[in-house]
Amino acid sequence: MATAYTVNIKPDNTGLWHFGQSESAAQKATELLNKDIEKHHVFFNQDGFHNHISHHLLALYGTGASAEDLVKGYRENEDYQRPAMKAHESLFEDLRDWDKAKKRLGKEQYYTDWLLFYQHEIERLGWQKALAEYMFKGDERSDDMFVRMYAGFVHPLIQLMYGVEWDQPAIVAMALAQASVHNDQLRKFLMEAEGQAKSAPTPMPRIASLLDDVAKDEKLRNSPDLDDGNKVRDGVLGRAWDEALKYSAQVKVLPEELEERTAEMFNTAIYEASAAAIYKDKDPKYEFFLMHHVNVSPIFITLNKQDWISVENKIRMLEWKIRLDLIQYSARGSPKLSVDKIKNYVPKERKPGPAVELLPRMHQFVDDGHAIKLFRAIGVGKEACNPYADKEWMPIKGDLWNQVAHMVADSVEAPGPTWVRNAGFDEAWKEVYDRPQEGKGQRL
Repeated sequence: MATAYTVNIKPDNTGLWHFGQSESAAQKATELLNKDIEKHHVFFNQDGFHNHISHHLLALYGTGASAEDLVKGYRENEDYQRPAMKAHESLFEDLRDWDKAKKRLGKEQYYTDWLLFYQHEIERLGWQKALAEYMFKGDERSDDMFVRMYAGFVHPLIQLMYGVEWDQPAIVAMALAQASVHNDQLRKFLMEAEGQAKSAPTPMPRIASLLDDVAKDEKLRNSPDLDDGNKVRDGVLGRAWDEALKYSAQVKVLPEELEERTAEMFNTAIYEASAAAIYKDKDPKYEFFLMHHVNVSPIFITLNKQDWISVENKIRMLEWKIRLDLIQYSARGSPKLSVDKIKNYVPKERKPGPAVELLPRMHQFVDDGHAIKLFRAIGVGKEACNPYADKEWMPIKGDLWNQVAHMVADSVEAPGPTWVRNAGFDEAWKEVYDRPQEGKGQRL
């Protein structure tokens, strides 16, 4: 069991952005990650709010943060975590039996049981073969896992991202267990969109073009309501199912397009979130849910490098992500998007330098990890998009990469809420400060 349970981080293993690291930071990351697994539940409250500690630590570590930065980030977030639950006796064999295991899905009280089960399976098979069996096999059980990975604002997929990118079996087990206690309310929509897409024409439209079409669709644009408990479920899918399906079913990636469409998805997710972060004369503020769709994007770069995953499964994962990007955009009120909004932004540092120069500011800012994950994703995204820098369809290119990096740093440091929710609604911006007047250094 120890092989799957223990995280072991090395100085030369810093993820996709390839920062150098110290032995002290590697040791501290290893210590704190194992402490988190041992002591904490996947949710820190009864409403299903996620424990982000493992993501936070690895995002810091993967951007060159010091051991002291790691300790600071951990201490900021350990006090409100729920303690790990004890496993239920004699449940292990039930989880091996799919008919019995189904009864334990979507129930957070079984997280520890699922974690122990997947730790055992990873120790038995290795994490690659365990994922092949439980996520990519194409049977009822693996399809169920596939759906649940996209639940909870893609948090299980984010968890999986850090496990696969860092080659850490323990974190892969956490991702599988986390997915197992999430709901599957997106199942019908994602499966139906996938079925209809089989007859969709190719090449599919550019993703930015699909976002434009979504924004122009009046019924889809007006489907979410601020009072909706869940704006994807109650708004978009509840009031504009056919319209959401119409655009999602146009997503159809050909095998020869996989690498390029992956870069396009990543680039467009950054464009979507960054353009939505600018509203009139307010301070920039990234939209909380769209931000997650950027934060998860590096996993698709990592998965494409895995020769044990079929091209069909890589395409399937990418298509589902693009479809979810579209409906999440609608759910947030379809905020206005344009490259000019990003181009015209004036950073606090009037002569913005490279993104890496901002890392001390990002390491100094302490939250629950969302900010450094967003910043890291943009850094990874730039490298992933470099081979396509001359493509007409790429919204973020050239100097705009530094521009969006500065927007992230400025946005989290600005007073008021760190994030806005539902950026397409005017009401979302009421608590956000006006930007300082030019040349006066004061807020309106």
